[in-house]
Formats: sequence, structure tokens, C-alpha cells
Amino acid sequence: MRITAPKNNATLRATVALALLLVLMLSGCLPGSKSGGRKLTVYGFSVMQDVMEKEIIPAFKAKWKREHNEDLSFATSFAGSEIITNQIIQGVSEAKIAILSIERDVDRLQEAGAVTSDWRQMPARGIVNKSPFLIVVQQGNPKGIHDFADLAKPGVRLIHPDPFHSGGAQWSLLAIYGSELIKSEKQTGARDEARALQALKAIWKNVNMTPDSARAARTLFEQGHGDALVTYELDAISMKQSGKGFEIVVPESTIFSEHPAVVIDRKVTAEDRPIVNAFMEFLWSDEAQRAFVKYNLRSVNNESLNEANKEFVEVKLPFTVSDFGGWSKAYPDIIERIWHDQLQKK
Repeated sequence: MRITAPKNNATLRATVALALLLVLMLSGCLPGSKSGGRKLTVYGFSVMQDVMEKEIIPAFKAKWKREHNEDLSFATSFAGSEIITNQIIQGVSEAKIAILSIERDVDRLQEAGAVTSDWRQMPARGIVNKSPFLIVVQQGNPKGIHDFADLAKPGVRLIHPDPFHSGGAQWSLLAIYGSELIKSEKQTGARDEARALQALKAIWKNVNMTPDSARAARTLFEQGHGDALVTYELDAISMKQSGKGFEIVVPESTIFSEHPAVVIDRKVTAEDRPIVNAFMEFLWSDEAQRAFVKYNLRSVNNESLNEANKEFVEVKLPFTVSDFGGWSKAYPDIIERIWHDQLQKK
């Protein structure tokens, strides 16, 4: 039997072609284009949210598009550093990259087998940015707070994130305790641990709220629930610039927090690896480091970039966690044996 093509064959071919074109567009398979491409999931500790979502991720997506003609998508989650670390360890997170508040959380990820590569091989030994810890007070500084020791004054309400959940809270404890060690060493030539312990105990008695993260602590303080807040410089500057009546107090001595970025290797496929590696390298580029500085986080591998931010404060006696022997000593000696066993239990 002979089959005759319909008279509207040209129309039929055009309709089929149009339908095929629509399918290609929706599936991202048009020649020369890779729209609707792969997705990266990035987790970060709470105060990193603004710079990552507003600057770093959009800049990397644009760079990847220029160089590879592929549209990447990102999923992000931000919370206390301990919280997101626990989520990754428990397997409820799809994160391929994590930016954490403390190195100890990276150690925990390595022990759990989530991180297997040598993260210290990245620039600045894996530290992506840093920030001194400062005090924020209400306008006019009505409680007369000029250093950490003043946080122990009667009637001072201190908001402090929970060290069980927040890396920022652990940095804050080290800042308070360590400041007395550094100042006593300068004054007498020896570190006075009894003086440091007494200062931390007296200050902790004035803590009236312990939210899960540094960002949550900031929100409560902005709502008027406290007289003082110990926090990252970036939050302190942001609050001062908000025009809502906050002032910054720079302690004589304080710690510089250092924040690691790591690849969650067990979640990265061979196909993902080039993108993941490119994103990690991008974090230490001048473009990304400049974005961190713009959002009041200090650059770690190009100190000249920090000069562009005139809001950065000068700390008379700065120190780092290395002054405690690193996190492997600071956490058990101060967070566990002092804060948890002596302050928290009481």
C-alpha cells in the first residue's frame, strides 16, 4: 500500500522542528551552551552568608560562565560552625565545600572521613579570611565598657552565643581568657592563668542569653536584649554602620579568628572535582579576597587589600589560637576544662 504525505507536510515539519527546539532549550542542550548545568552545595558558618551569597558565589558563576560557557547553580546553608559540621558528619548534608569558623571542626570532619585531602595545601594553609573579636555596646556606652574585664560589672547583660553550637562563641571565650594572659605577660613577664580564669568566670555570670550562632546573637542584641555583645569585627562594623545606635569598643588585647575552607571529599564526584577545585582556588584570588574585605573580613594572603577598608580597627596586643598551642590544646584546656567543666556545669 502506498502512503501519501499530507498536503501540510511543510507545516508538520516546522511544528516538529519547533517542538524539538523547545525540548533542547528546556534541557540545556543547545549547541554551544550549557545552561541548567551542575550544582554546587556550599555550607558556611553564620556570618559568612552575606559575602558568599552577594559577592563570592555570583562572581564565581560569572567567571565560570565566561571561561566554560556553563551556567552553574548553587545551594547554600549557613548556621553555627558546630551545627553544620555535625550535619556533614551525620550525612544529612550534601555540602561539597564548607567554610568553617574553627580548625577543630575540620579535624572532626577528617576523623569522620568526610575530608580526606590535605586542606593545608591551599594558600594561607587553608585559612580563607580572619577577623578580630570586638565588643559592641549601645550608643553612648551607658555601662562604661572599655575592655573585656568591664563586661563583669554588676548589671551588665551580655549576649553570648552557645559554645556547644557556635565557633564564634568559642573564639569569644578564647578572646576573653587570652586577653588576660597576654596583658599579664606584658606586665609581669609571665602569663597569669588564675587572673584569666577569674575574669572569664566573672564575665560569664553576666551572660543572659546563649543563642545558637553569632548571627543569632547579633539579632537578639539589635532587638535590645543586652548591653554588650562580643563578636566578629565584620558584625561590629556592620552594626555601627547601620545607624541604629551601636558603638564599637576595641579591647586592648584580643584574638584574631581564622576561618578554614575545605572540600567535603566524600561528596565530590570525579565530574564535580574540576568545579570544586576551581571554586576553592577562587576563594584565595584577589577578586574574592577583595570581596571579603568589602564585607569587613580581613584578607589572609594579600595584606595590602586590607588597607582599602578604613573601618578596620587597630588592636594593641593581638594574638591567635597558636598562642594557646593551636586548637588541639585550646579546645580541651579552655573550652572543655574551664568553660564546660567549671563555668557551664555551675
